[in-house]
Amino acid sequence: MRKFALALLGVLSLLIVFVAQPAHAAAGFTVSGGRILDANGATFVMRGVNHAHTWYTTRTTQALADIKALGANTVRVVLASGQRWTKNDAADVTNVINQCKANRLICVLEAHDTTGYGEEATAATLDQAVDYWISVKSALAGQERYVILNIGNEPYGNTGAAAWTDATRNAIVRLRAAGFEHSIMVDAPNWGQDWQFVMRDNAAAVFAADPQRNTIFSIHMYGVFDTAAEITDYLGRFRSAGLPIVVGEFGNLHSDGDPDEDTIMATAQSLGIGYLGWSWSGNGGGVEYLDLVTGFSPAALTSWGQRLFSGANGITATSVEASVYGGTTPPSSPSTPPSTPPSTPPSTPPSTPPSSPPAGLCSAAVSVNSWGGGFVATVRVTAGSAALTGWVVSLALPSGAAVTNTWSATASGSGGTVRFSNVAYNGSLAAGASTEFGFQGTGAAPTATPGCSIS
Repeated sequence: MRKFALALLGVLSLLIVFVAQPAHAAAGFTVSGGRILDANGATFVMRGVNHAHTWYTTRTTQALADIKALGANTVRVVLASGQRWTKNDAADVTNVINQCKANRLICVLEAHDTTGYGEEATAATLDQAVDYWISVKSALAGQERYVILNIGNEPYGNTGAAAWTDATRNAIVRLRAAGFEHSIMVDAPNWGQDWQFVMRDNAAAVFAADPQRNTIFSIHMYGVFDTAAEITDYLGRFRSAGLPIVVGEFGNLHSDGDPDEDTIMATAQSLGIGYLGWSWSGNGGGVEYLDLVTGFSPAALTSWGQRLFSGANGITATSVEASVYGGTTPPSSPSTPPSTPPSTPPSTPPSTPPSSPPAGLCSAAVSVNSWGGGFVATVRVTAGSAALTGWVVSLALPSGAAVTNTWSATASGSGGTVRFSNVAYNGSLAAGASTEFGFQGTGAAPTATPGCSIS
């Protein structure tokens, strides 16, 4: 997000045709007919906000808990790839994903250094953004159910925006060749606002370049989108073409014009399109009015925050939690985590499953991200040499530790030895296949090896 040059919108025809998604063994999110589906095949509509993690790393743990408590189902997290801002390494990315999962939020991770390439001298290219994602792949592997990969924020300014099509196609192809199974999100050029319609008119070709047909388009709506006609036309064309789109950023005011946030939210709701407001807190440079809360305090909603969360077609009224977290009514927010993340980020969770157990049995391995007074644990369950239809994991917690929140499993008990049972969508595992669940707790983190049995 930044100031944008307001340009005259021309009337161009949309030459997008529907491209069917090929059969593909989905690891996480997919798209079909313009809709975003989660790993269970349930339609998922993003309702959330952006959070500038890379500039406010010590605020993230509390911010994500507060964002969830206000009803969001998604957070778009600003990361840096190292060209303009200090790189967020794999350990930090792991921590962010764990915090998203602890708060039952879907993580859209974006590399911000690409912002305004062609006009910003130090901006990264999309190719450099791909290099970054490959460098932190260890943190992303196995997280396809919870993470969407936004290659680069607003990857072209108003100069040279026509190059967006080839650069975006090449970036997608490189990510797939590197083994990424995630849904990929791509931002529009023109500082994200696509006033030259480069993304709009080439979206079908970009979508077809993805061998998995699992690309989501993101439009940023600020001053260029100041009338209802511009908004409904742009979003409607993608919906009619069967191409997935979200409003990845928008605000209620901007220096380049006055966005029509009421129409943005109403149209997104009527068309089943996701939206992510910019941004939680910490804006500067004359756009402080884009803060949703003042000073990172959820008790200090700004007028923009009140509109986004509590207004017509707002987050509180329309957000539905992703079914990968159990498909139930969103729980109350977990016990308040510390205001700062751990001083030493955790090591990356195991990239390979544990050794295969005997036929008909299962095994479990746990990785932990802990801080003073609390922790988040991710448990990987692996079937033996025979398929199974249900599993139970038993894990002994240290004295005084307690489970406060669980996702992708059902917990029996909160202290001592806790039993975690599969939920409906992850109990059946083919021979040698794995699934993951997680939980958040207070007190000392578990160190015992979990036991696994079939049910």
